[in-house]
Amino acid sequence: MSIKVRLVLSYFLMLIVPVILAGVAFLIIVAAFFGNVQSLYDVDMKHNPVKEVIEKEASISAELKLKTEEDPDSLLNPAVTAQFEERLRPINMGLVVRKKDSIVYVSEKLNKPELLGKLPPYGTGDSDLNGRQMKDRGPWFLSRQQDFRFKDGSPGSAFIATDVNFFGKIFRTYTSAFFISLLVILVLTNGLLTYWVSRSVIRPLRQLQRAAGEIREGNLDFEVNPQAKDEIGELAVSFEQMRRRLKQSVEVQLKYEENRKELISNISHDLKTPVTAIKGYVEGIMDGVSNSPDKLDKYLKTIYAKAVQMDHLIDELFLFSKLDLKKLPFHFEPVNLNAFLQDCTLDMQLHADIEKKGVTLRFDAPEAQAPVWVTADREKLKRVLVNLIGNAIKYMDKEEGLITLRMQSDGERVIVEVRDNGQGIPPEALPHIFDRFYRADPSRNSGTGGSGLGLAIAKHIIEEHGGVIQAKSTLGEGTSIYFTLHQTTGGGD
Repeated sequence: MSIKVRLVLSYFLMLIVPVILAGVAFLIIVAAFFGNVQSLYDVDMKHNPVKEVIEKEASISAELKLKTEEDPDSLLNPAVTAQFEERLRPINMGLVVRKKDSIVYVSEKLNKPELLGKLPPYGTGDSDLNGRQMKDRGPWFLSRQQDFRFKDGSPGSAFIATDVNFFGKIFRTYTSAFFISLLVILVLTNGLLTYWVSRSVIRPLRQLQRAAGEIREGNLDFEVNPQAKDEIGELAVSFEQMRRRLKQSVEVQLKYEENRKELISNISHDLKTPVTAIKGYVEGIMDGVSNSPDKLDKYLKTIYAKAVQMDHLIDELFLFSKLDLKKLPFHFEPVNLNAFLQDCTLDMQLHADIEKKGVTLRFDAPEAQAPVWVTADREKLKRVLVNLIGNAIKYMDKEEGLITLRMQSDGERVIVEVRDNGQGIPPEALPHIFDRFYRADPSRNSGTGGSGLGLAIAKHIIEEHGGVIQAKSTLGEGTSIYFTLHQTTGGGD
């Protein structure tokens, strides 16, 4: 859920949830209110209780009026007033009997000075149930007055009354409770929803802050796991990708540093060996060790060979450096690969080392095959073949050595293979033969190996052509190195 949707949802919940909870609180308060009212009225609350109270009061009032007309002195009898009191109690009303200015009977619930001191005088009687307020802002009472005369002629009044002020007290109590509940609901709802939204935002931000602190301290192994699929989750994913790339960059940088140290060490070793030899032979000449023309000639030829070796190593190192830094320009053009490989084979067959070692080099061209066109740099591609074939010649250990070039096309790419029947490559060395300065011979004897850059240069050139180069070898049987080129539809040669 996105943060935008979460905020909109929380906004609606902040509106809807308080309304629902306020409604529930209102129903609970109303139920409690009617529960309090029911404790005062012994009537059936399921069927219009107000009507039942009015009807009962009217019936008692009619009977009281009849009693004042037929036997008014009976209201001085406690037994009679007790009967009326017993009937008025279920409807929360009471009886007051006054003779002249004296109260001769009053219900306990109405025995209040604010009521008794403010009863209407004789002659102002009202047979209807009326509300009266005793003093300003005093309690409210509902009363019905029946005026009559006792047998001795004294004026009398009978009152049926009820104190309704408790309704106001209950209403104020439950109104306060309702507004307090509403306030609590609003605070809790908004607080919980705010906490929910802020928690879903703050927690992942704190995780990102911790991750940033770990990275600042150099710890790139601290993983960031997205907590949700929202905008911050997407930020966490991007942050984790950045951390991984940064870690890879640091690892590559460390590897480059290690390779640089190894490169310096290898260069120093490969240059020091011929320099030492040259120095030794020059000292021999200077000391007069070469006291014969033949020995002097031998020393000079050795010095020249070592100088050529150094020159070749420097050329290869310079070429590799330019390839590695991608500063060597490539001149791509359409090349008829069939004809190109045939020309390279003829050219390499004239190589002195091939004749010296008795190695046969041949190109197995597919018969009746149409020209296969690729886009390549002729000079760089020939350098690849020279390096591969030169490597095969250098490690050839058979009396009848055979190096074969093959080409195979599948319509989209061309596979060129250089296969020999030489000594092969040990399985543990095979994955590393394209690494710079790598030699299977740990002694780095220049007599049994080259500079260690030939296959690395070939790999760089093929990769610049958009292809790949790989090797297969069986120890004692031979090696097959093959590379791929993208085939094109045609061109000019």
